[in-house]
Amino acid sequence: MIKKALWVGIALTVFGLVSAANVRADEWNKETKITFSKPVDIAGHVFAAGTYLFKMADANDRHLVRIFSADGKTVIATVMTIPDYRLTATDQTVIKFREVPAGSPDAVRAWFYPGRRIGEEFIYPKSRAIELAQASKVVVPALAVDVADEKALATAPIVAITPDKKEVPVAAAIQTTPVEPVATVASSEPAQLPKTASMLPLLVLFGVALLGLAMGLTAFTRRKTVSIL
Repeated sequence: MIKKALWVGIALTVFGLVSAANVRADEWNKETKITFSKPVDIAGHVFAAGTYLFKMADANDRHLVRIFSADGKTVIATVMTIPDYRLTATDQTVIKFREVPAGSPDAVRAWFYPGRRIGEEFIYPKSRAIELAQASKVVVPALAVDVADEKALATAPIVAITPDKKEVPVAAAIQTTPVEPVATVASSEPAQLPKTASMLPLLVLFGVALLGLAMGLTAFTRRKTVSIL
């Protein structure tokens, strides 16, 4: 019985720690599989209908997103983004689109990871940004110069394209700081944990407690055996 409790405690603890590590990894790189039912344009790259894996790249202060094949083995494109903000987070992945010229593939504007108010707004090549700005009548972030590789992309200057084809500083035309949610009246009802709260900490705690109990019983049994002898 003691051995069984010991092994159960070890299993729960290891499972909890490994699962927690995986959760942290996904939260860090925002790994997400997204399926498109028709061709889409993402930052100037046209993707056929299908499933793709999105991940944030380690790019210091720059936002770079790598888009992989569904199995995660092939990098199809690396694109740049700027922060996009929304008032309320959701528990689902959200993809927002731009208005596009007739006959043009749908253009992805932004990607929001579940539970995040800060998303990734995709930056388009200047020629495409001009088309999108004219079609949607809104400002579109763009690369000021053409780039040939990821290294150049990470340092390329960014501008904002207005519907009348003018280039303006991004900070002057696009929201670059978080939007604070409207304050609400505090409820008198007791607070509840969100439904998405993880049970991993409880599993780890239970596993550690079970380990301690099993080790304590083992030590007690040994002392008792010595006393009888």
